[in-house]
Amino acid sequence: MIKIKYKIYLQNIYLFLIGITTSFSLPPYNYWFINFLTFSLLFIILHKNPQANLKHFFLFGYFFGFGYFLSNMYWIPLSLSYDNNFNYLIPVAIILIPAFLSFFYAFAFLIFKMFFNHQTIFINILSFSLILGFFEFLRGTILTGFPWNLFAYSFSENLNIIQITSLIGSYAFNTILITTFSAFSILVLYKNKKEIYALSIVVLIAASIYIYGTFKLNDFKNLKPVKLSYEVKVLSTKIPIERFYSNFDDEEILINLIKLSKPWENENSIFVWPEGILPNINLSKLTNEYNYLFEKSFKENHFVILGINDEIENGKNKIYNSLSIIDYKANLIHKYYKNKLVPFGEFLPLENILTKIGLRSITNNYQSYTASADRNIFEIEKYNFVFLPLICYEIIYSGKLSNNNNYSFIINISEDGWFGKSIGPYQHFSHSIFRSVEYGKYTLRSANNGISAIIDPSGSILQNIDTNNEGVISIKEIVNTDKTLFSIYGNKIYFLIILLYIFLIFSFKKIQNE
Repeated sequence: MIKIKYKIYLQNIYLFLIGITTSFSLPPYNYWFINFLTFSLLFIILHKNPQANLKHFFLFGYFFGFGYFLSNMYWIPLSLSYDNNFNYLIPVAIILIPAFLSFFYAFAFLIFKMFFNHQTIFINILSFSLILGFFEFLRGTILTGFPWNLFAYSFSENLNIIQITSLIGSYAFNTILITTFSAFSILVLYKNKKEIYALSIVVLIAASIYIYGTFKLNDFKNLKPVKLSYEVKVLSTKIPIERFYSNFDDEEILINLIKLSKPWENENSIFVWPEGILPNINLSKLTNEYNYLFEKSFKENHFVILGINDEIENGKNKIYNSLSIIDYKANLIHKYYKNKLVPFGEFLPLENILTKIGLRSITNNYQSYTASADRNIFEIEKYNFVFLPLICYEIIYSGKLSNNNNYSFIINISEDGWFGKSIGPYQHFSHSIFRSVEYGKYTLRSANNGISAIIDPSGSILQNIDTNNEGVISIKEIVNTDKTLFSIYGNKIYFLIILLYIFLIFSFKKIQNE
């Protein structure tokens, strides 16, 4: 009995290390081939433990998840380092966030154990992929959702592979990848030729995904671009995050933004500025008190899209994180209020209780932001420029962007300075590539202290500015593409994949019994 317990403890350590190793498949490393080793080892450990019970499998999943999330999300507490009042929370946050997220994997492994059969290797792989993939979907959905670092993002640099997401989306792709990675354990575990045949089928499916992506990319390259009657200029800035806690001169920041934009009188231009770069100026103050700066520098053929706070007083003062469009006189044309707020970053859960012990949201010193429920596409009618607004990490939500597909651009503004000099900005940026492919849209990403880029509907990065530089990138022509299957049906397709997996499990059970 003592020997079995020792073996279980040792395997928990192995799984913790396997979780850490798996993280190196994600951006910015993108060593995707690691997953074939780590998932195969993971599945072999699960399969070689006939004495392991439900509790053991729960711990297996928890330790694997804890290693995975601890190593690829260590940067989240860095946002606490900018305010001395939060420094005491950093050690807690480093452990607490991965500790919470690990429960999704723990419960996935626990449920998998209920269906586990040592005699049916490939059926186990299908069940494991289905259950773990579904819990990844739950992680991205419940409690506001946090679908950061799905295993799928290890292929963010492999455009041939990720084209399949334009059909099935990231969650379904993620589930198929778990199957593909785990299937190579069959080379060690197989008991008959049927298992080898099953592995061959997985390899053929993976090859088909690659071939489909290759053809799709070639088709896209053969499309003729259409010249725009305007130019969209995307700014990338390096304004210190300390501006939220110090007396920075907002007018000076605004003047520098205009200088960086370089508005030319005779050019039809739309300028995209990052999120939250003017912390002490709200929308009303910008349009009423700083309009002279816009009138001095911009002309009637110029428009500015920027992230700025908006405050509304109707009984109770409400603060919104907005993406707003203004003209050359700083007149407001449209504004969008952020839907998905960052827990503890932009709003404090149970605020009435937690504020009594001194807690508050990180990016706002005196109260939480208010979330909006509406997200509409916007149009600058003068140029027929139609886009979907997304603020910061709203870009990470696959299948939850908009029910309206009649737009050509996704505009994502962000402040990535909270991540510090870590792997966080690279992980954040990788989501933009996937959203472009899924929805078949151009993504224009303007980031402060992050990666700014123009990404085409195939996921190719046309232009980008890295985290260490500032500047301007622009787009003057686009390729018109058809709506993708995923943009029409969203995650309904993922549930069809679930049904397909269930069908395959029962089919292989029938074959196994023959």
